[in-house]
Amino acid sequence: MPWFTYRAIDGSGRRKSGKASAATSIALLDSLTSEALVVLEWRETNFTAADTPRLVRRRKPLLEVTRAIAGLLTAGLPLSRALKTAKSMTASPYRECIEQVHQAVARGESLANALSAHPALFPPFYLGLVSAGERSAELPATFTRLADQLERDADLRSRLGAAAIYPTILALVGGFAVLVLMLFVLPRFAAVLEGAGAHLPRSTELLLSVATTLRTHWVFALSPIVTVPIAAAWIANTQQGATAWAGLQLRLPILRTLRRDILAARFARLTSVLLAGGTPALGALDNVAASLGDPLARTALLRVRSQVREGVRLSTALRDTGLFPSLLPQLAALGEETGQLHEFLRKAADLFEQRSERAVGRLVALAEPAMIVLLALVVGSVALSLLQAIYGVNASAFR
Repeated sequence: MPWFTYRAIDGSGRRKSGKASAATSIALLDSLTSEALVVLEWRETNFTAADTPRLVRRRKPLLEVTRAIAGLLTAGLPLSRALKTAKSMTASPYRECIEQVHQAVARGESLANALSAHPALFPPFYLGLVSAGERSAELPATFTRLADQLERDADLRSRLGAAAIYPTILALVGGFAVLVLMLFVLPRFAAVLEGAGAHLPRSTELLLSVATTLRTHWVFALSPIVTVPIAAAWIANTQQGATAWAGLQLRLPILRTLRRDILAARFARLTSVLLAGGTPALGALDNVAASLGDPLARTALLRVRSQVREGVRLSTALRDTGLFPSLLPQLAALGEETGQLHEFLRKAADLFEQRSERAVGRLVALAEPAMIVLLALVVGSVALSLLQAIYGVNASAFR
């Protein structure tokens, strides 16, 4: 279904612009007119789900609205009533979105089509599973699966984030302390010693030269404060930055295995949920590829989809990518042989999630003492150089 961008005026005279999907431009105009909008301009666009904003800040409200709809549908409420009730149980921007979805469903549109008009709020795998649930008349079970998956993702992210908090704080505080020591404490202490007639040893002179360079070129010393946020924004908002960051993670020896396990777990989990919900294999691969934030993984999965469409087995196509651990195509092959692909992919997801959690735990456990030792070496080197300078003071210089 094509996408359109439009500009319109609402009932209060305010200008409004946005994106929406419709079968034709006439259907678009009818849909917007029914929402009391006067359309000024519209045009077809190549907007895709892969171009939508990241859902980082909207995961919690998405989980809330999904869990609310799942509970209401399971309780036996009709879809239209469930959407109307769920609207009052969530916050913006999903409250306004659910109201529009409710109006579209009341006009006879399918739920998946109504949700697809808001790609910035609902990821592709979400839309794919809802579409499959509508086809199989199992929407309550579909929303329950979605809520379980979103909760599982949120739990994994929270555990990984909590594990990284202490090393991050330690690195920031330690780096700041070393900078203060090098830029302010060491030069003044060395000036006192020189004034007392001390002969500064080579180690102290080396540290002083480093401190002098940092004080002279303080802009370079503080450059990480500016460059790191800029680099993060470049990675988050540009395709080139995201691709470069993804490639770097897959090249670093320490992060490569962890990153591959995380991608394998994400792929296996989403594909399993979609296949269990009744989504065809090609549609599931499309939705998973669009849902993955890693551009290299997305490209690899699009190649996998092309091979599967040509008749290649999924396990063979996964093995040919070279991106995922070898265990994933092996488990996929067993699932294909037994006719339980979604079940074996679910087990693969559990396995890779456990492996990635253990790997992160080991990295954190090693990072903490490593940073402590590194900071101790730096501070110890400065202290040792000062002690050498103190011992070099001529006693007669103090008379």
